[in-house]
This record gives sequence, C-alpha cells and structure tokens, in this order.
Amino acid sequence: SEETMTDFSVQELAEKACEFLSDSTDPFHAVDNSVAKLEAAGFVRLRKREPFTGKLVPGGKYYYTVNHSTLVAFAVGSKYVAGNGFKIIGGHTDSPNLKVKPISKKTQHGFVQLGVECYGGGLWHTWFDRDLGLSGRVLVRNKANDKIQQKLVKLSDPIARVSTLCIHLQSPEERKQFKVNKETHTAPIIGTKTLLERGAQEQISGGCTDWEEGQEPFLMKAVAQKLDISIDDIAEFELNLYDVQPAALGGINKEFLYSARLDNLATVFCATEALIAHSISGLEDDADISLIAMFDHEEIGSQSHHGAGSPVMAEAVRRILSALTDHPEMLSPDLHSSCIRKSFVFSVDMAHSIHPNYASKHELAHAPVMNRGVVLKSNSNQRYTTNSVTGFIVREIARKADLPIQEFVVKNDCACGTTIGPIISERVGIRTVDVGMPQLSMHSCREVMGIADLTYGLELFKAYFANFRSIDDQLEG
Repeated sequence: SEETMTDFSVQELAEKACEFLSDSTDPFHAVDNSVAKLEAAGFVRLRKREPFTGKLVPGGKYYYTVNHSTLVAFAVGSKYVAGNGFKIIGGHTDSPNLKVKPISKKTQHGFVQLGVECYGGGLWHTWFDRDLGLSGRVLVRNKANDKIQQKLVKLSDPIARVSTLCIHLQSPEERKQFKVNKETHTAPIIGTKTLLERGAQEQISGGCTDWEEGQEPFLMKAVAQKLDISIDDIAEFELNLYDVQPAALGGINKEFLYSARLDNLATVFCATEALIAHSISGLEDDADISLIAMFDHEEIGSQSHHGAGSPVMAEAVRRILSALTDHPEMLSPDLHSSCIRKSFVFSVDMAHSIHPNYASKHELAHAPVMNRGVVLKSNSNQRYTTNSVTGFIVREIARKADLPIQEFVVKNDCACGTTIGPIISERVGIRTVDVGMPQLSMHSCREVMGIADLTYGLELFKAYFANFRSIDDQLEG
C-alpha cells in the first residue's frame, strides 16, 4: 500500500531505473546491462551449447542469453525436489525503433543520410526532430585468431536527425494531418555531401566486399573509432537509432518517469531486480524455481529463433528440469507434465493508463491510472490470458502483500493488443496471466509512467516469487 512505501525508496528505485533505461538503448545493451547486475549478485553463466547436467544445484542461481538479445535467468530453491514447478516472469527487450538497413548508404540532393527500416508499430511522427544516436551489435574480425567477435557499440552523440517539413511548405490539408511515409520521410540526415565526401574514399581501402561498398563510409569510420578497430575489421553490424535524451523524473512533484523504451524495459528492470532480491533472501524456504525470460522480437510478433514463439521457453523448462533430476537420461514425460501443471507465468507488458485528454478511449469501469498499482489485463477473446483462476492468483498475491491491483478491459468498439502471454500459454502449456504497469504514450519515441508503479511492480514480483506456491496449493484441481 501507499503507506508502506517511503518517498525515498520510491524515488531511489526510479532513479536506478532511469540509469538502466538510458543505458539500454537496444535489446543487446538491455541484456548486457541486466547480465552485469545478475553477475554482481552471484549468478553463474551457463553456455547453451553445453549440457546443464552436473552444473545446477538447489540454492544455485544461473543465467544464459540467446542471440545476446534474449535473457533467461533463474534461481533454484534450496528445498527444490525434482518435478516441482517454475515461477516465471516473461517480458520483452525490444521496442519500436528505426533500424539501419543492410545497405546503409543513402545520398540525396547534397545530403548524406542513412537507409533505415521501421521496426515494430511505432508512433513514427514522434521520431521527427529528435536528436538521435546509434547503437547495437557489431561482428568484428579478429585477425590474430581468425575468429569473429560480437561487440556492442553505442554512438551517444546526436549524429542523426529526422527533420520535419516546415509549415510554410505544407498545404492546408497536410497541416491538418501529419501523415508519415515510412520509406521516404524517416531517413535521417547525418551530414552534407560536400563536407563528408572529401575523405570518404580514404575510409575504406583495399578490396571491398559488396556489403562494405553499400555502407556509408563515415558510419563505418565512427563505429570503428568507437570500438578502436580498423574499418576492414567490421564484418557486419545490427544497428538502430535511439533518442539520446536520457530518462528523467518529471512532473511538478517528480512523480513521473519520462523515458524511451518503457515498453517494455520497465518490466525487464523490475523483473531482474525482483529475481536478484529473491535469490538473496528467499531461496532458503523455496521449493520451486524462480525464472525470468526476457524475449526479443515481441513488437513484431515473437516469431523468431529467440522470440517468445520459439522453443526458448519450453527448452528452458525441459533442460533445467532434466539437469536437476537424479537421472537426467531417464526424465519421464510424466514428471515433465507434472512440473508444467505446478508452474505459472506472469506475462508482463506495459498497460494503458487512462489519458485525461482522450478518456473516451477507455471503458470507465476498467480505466487504470498511473501511480495506483499494477494492472491486471483481461480479454474474453484471449488476446490476454487472464481467467478467473489466474486472475485470482494475482489478486491473492497482491492482497497478502498489501498491494493495489487495477483492472483493464478494452472497450468493445476498440481493437485489443496482445502480448507474449497467449503464445507461451499455447506453446508451453503453463497457466499464464497478463499484467503490466500503466503508462501513457506507448510506442512513442518517448513515453511516461508513474514512479510509484515501479515500486508496486517490483513488490508484486517479489511477492509472487515468495508466495505463489502456498496460494496455488490452496486451489482445488
């Protein structure tokens, strides 16, 4: 409840979240920053290509990544017995953004631009007139051992900008509606041809590959300088643009958090913090496995090798269960099915707060407000997975922890979004519920949420890890 939270603890957590959000400019950096926190808390890295058998023990805590953009981390209860359940929090690491195309070079009318592709369902007009940096993953040739290394890069200076057309050159009709052509209007400007072309030919020397020929030379130079490598060491990259303005607390009483990528890095932040807290003080009396799975590619449907629609979740359950069984080679389907029936998933994605200027978009009996607690999402058509049983479990966890819960149902005359919840529930067969912290400006280049909801989210996740088993055991059937 509000009485149990001090202003200091709420603000302190929000400031910690601001640092994480500002540093996590893409899924690779979000996972890397989360891994740094996990390792500092004693979590041990597992290598996916090696068997887990013989490496997991009750009371242990572990993590691994898939594609460096999906994170799986878990802590095994000290009282774990083979076949016991998983308490899972699922979220996602990706957000709508502008990604650099495979051929980045783009020059028009004396301007040097970058070819970009719109990723996900962004509010693209909010990306105009923002100061943009560049970040992501680079594949680097190590000539000493002929290996390919994966390195993260972040160009934090405002090197790019998508500029709007001035009002004087727009027709009255164009002024009324700001309609964005995603192909022709979103290419950012990074310089002028006259200044950049003088040294362009010097940047890439020798026999260029077709891929290198298609890259903007000064982009290659900037990436190479940041990584302290030669330009011809760059084998490939996966880069996206981001708003360089850092996350900040705002509002007259600093009760809001303004940031890019709140959807869904606020969940990644709270889930990681909750798992770490539980691993420090909650494992002694725990007989289950507490796990977080933060997936890439939710914003584009989760259908990828490392999205929620992939085997990642089912494989995690099977491999961990097997490694903690006395005779892994004899893991029975019956024991696996028993484990699945004892398990539960919190599918956590940000929720829609009511907007005071667009209140008609909410059904007023189900209109969450920022700073009033986590939202339980329901949809009879299974766009969300919540039902009477899974909803009860969330409300009961919150009741025991003295935490508020809000309810959301989309209006009958509005389309309903969806989450990874239905995907995991269908593919893995684990009971699932959909929840999220409320926010405004979802999918904007810059979003907003209430700082108290970060604390409510963290405390709910901690209570879930601590109390789920006792609540679930009270349910018949």
